[in-house]
Amino acid sequence: MEDTYTVLQVIARSWGAMFMLLVFLGVILFTLRPGSRKVHRDTANIPFRYDDRPMSDDDAPAQSRQFKEARQ
Repeated sequence: MEDTYTVLQVIARSWGAMFMLLVFLGVILFTLRPGSRKVHRDTANIPFRYDDRPMSDDDAPAQSRQFKEARQ
């Protein structure tokens, strides 16, 4: 009978590689799924959103309106 280390090494090489490949492909497919273009563009433009003027309270998303800045 083979020792435990060798058995675990064989399992890790075969099933571990298959698991990592499936996770990688899943992440790629999730990123490139139809309908995600708007989300990615919006996220990519966050640094440039308020480039010309500071954000006003009216422009703030609903969830962040409840928080006020500490600086006055």
